[in-house]
Amino acid sequence: MGKYKLIALDMDGTLLNSKKQITDGTKKMIRRAAEEGKIVALSTGRGLAELHEYLEQVPEVRYLDCTSGAVVYDCQEKKVIARQTISVSDMEKLMEIASQEDVMVHFLSERSIVQKDKVEKMEEYHMGIYKTMFETKADHYEDIFRFYSDNPVPMEKCNIYHHTPEERTVTEEKIKAAGLPVVMVHAEETSLEITAEGVNKAAGLLALCRHLDISPEETIVVGDADNDKEVLQTAGLAIAMGNAADHIKALADVVVADCDHDGCAEAIEKYLL
Repeated sequence: MGKYKLIALDMDGTLLNSKKQITDGTKKMIRRAAEEGKIVALSTGRGLAELHEYLEQVPEVRYLDCTSGAVVYDCQEKKVIARQTISVSDMEKLMEIASQEDVMVHFLSERSIVQKDKVEKMEEYHMGIYKTMFETKADHYEDIFRFYSDNPVPMEKCNIYHHTPEERTVTEEKIKAAGLPVVMVHAEETSLEITAEGVNKAAGLLALCRHLDISPEETIVVGDADNDKEVLQTAGLAIAMGNAADHIKALADVVVADCDHDGCAEAIEKYLL
């Protein structure tokens, strides 16, 4: 399997176990891959502001395909390789739709931005496991809609968290009816992740491949969720975690152990090295 030069690891449910930790076994294998000249990248819906604590644990990771592919970043050079954002006009329309519902809105650009009182009750939006991250890594504002009205800038990503999957469907249909040029992906139990048209993790991987002058066939991608579908289909080798949904496993060439049993370490050792 020496033909593979790069492995891109999803974060939640893949690199991170159910406690949102990177295991020592996985850290060791990432270190070994780097020592053998392989490239280890992260392929994640998280934004840069949400990744610093993990990057400190795995300093061998140089490249990020982050914010669901809206940003490709070089951690060593501390520079953006590629970026694609949702325009101000489209963001304003998204905010108009979101303001009609009882939802939690989350912006991602260079920063992570949320509304303070929504963080206090994240469990209601089925996002309780991320509460500590939002409390410590996000910037809090009293009114996120007022914040955006006062600071209208393009955004890399807009997440809208709902009480139920049915409420998510309502929001999704309103956005479709508005004809906005965006990509919408289901995540977690009730989350709707929104990026600009054409943006997904696969687009980010292809931009990274161009930057590194390698082919997609020389890459491995490991993932578990709907926002990994396109990038799994783009990679030279698609690996699903043991905890992945059945339809994600069906897309994969290989299935490894789950995120609580070092599936990423298995993927690196067996298929990258």
